[in-house]
Amino acid sequence: MTAFAPSRAPRPVAIARWLLIVAFLVFCMVVVGGITRLTESGLSITQWKPITGAIPPLTHDQWMEAFRLYQQIPEYQQLRQGMTLSDFQFIFFWEWMHRLLGRLIGVAFALPLIWFAWRRAIPQGYGPRLVALLALGGLQGAIGWWMVKSGLSVRTDVSHYRLAVHLLTALFIIGGLIWTALDLFALARFPAARPAALRPFALVALLALMVQLMLGAFTAGLDAGYVSSTWPLMNDHFVPEGISWMGSLWATVSSDPYLVHFLHRWWAWVAAIALFVLARRAKRVGHRGASIAIQATLGTQILLGIATVISGIALPLAVLHQAVGALVVASAAWGAHAIGARSR
Repeated sequence: MTAFAPSRAPRPVAIARWLLIVAFLVFCMVVVGGITRLTESGLSITQWKPITGAIPPLTHDQWMEAFRLYQQIPEYQQLRQGMTLSDFQFIFFWEWMHRLLGRLIGVAFALPLIWFAWRRAIPQGYGPRLVALLALGGLQGAIGWWMVKSGLSVRTDVSHYRLAVHLLTALFIIGGLIWTALDLFALARFPAARPAALRPFALVALLALMVQLMLGAFTAGLDAGYVSSTWPLMNDHFVPEGISWMGSLWATVSSDPYLVHFLHRWWAWVAAIALFVLARRAKRVGHRGASIAIQATLGTQILLGIATVISGIALPLAVLHQAVGALVVASAAWGAHAIGARSR
């Protein structure tokens, strides 16, 4: 009985390792989300059933009912007439897997959190932050359904604005999990350590990265990657032909495929410079690992972005581009934490 009695000993290392496992699961979900988008599978499940939806159709009649529901939305009616049940099952699998991972992450976060709380193992001051991360994960599920709903009537795809919110929230969660884990590792090494502060330059670098990620989400949601398969010029022009005024500056910047693609290409260098300086500052304060991680993921991401464009958006390269983008976020969070580390 005593083995299961609540204790009062904080366990920062155990909690930090658990948070990194959850961050890895969120990373996997971002990768599967990229596959779901690239295979145009995201609208295959037209209902939101957080609990019962974990079980896919098991009989032929259940599959036909799910297929019938899909046939009622514009994507099928305008773009996929004649799709076979086998084709539908393929796209259904990816969307179901994406949602299943979301449910798994919820369980993988909530149950250990309850356990650590019951054992009184959460260090003082960290409980509210962990609850906030759990709530943000729940909100992310709602954002995902909000995104899917935008494509179930009138449109044949989801809103690229909602897609951007969904992706950025997932990446923010990854960053928050890693930041909190690093705070806890520091607390385990130095009991007087305080949570790292977000320094002004780190904030600037992260904001530059956020803009690039948002442009990437817009590029994906608008299929803007397909407007040019040449680099560095876009169809033999630095500023591409084909840009159309969309009624306002924001609408044009965020919704014209040619301009969005152009901005995503060239803002990447602004974000890259900011992250390179962040890496240098992390190395200067003794965190060589964070510096190497930022530069390695950043260089890989730039090369993958160019290769993805030149390939005409080949699926394996595009998926890797999204996956490494998440790793850039993780390494940037590490670097920002490194330069903001402090002690009492």
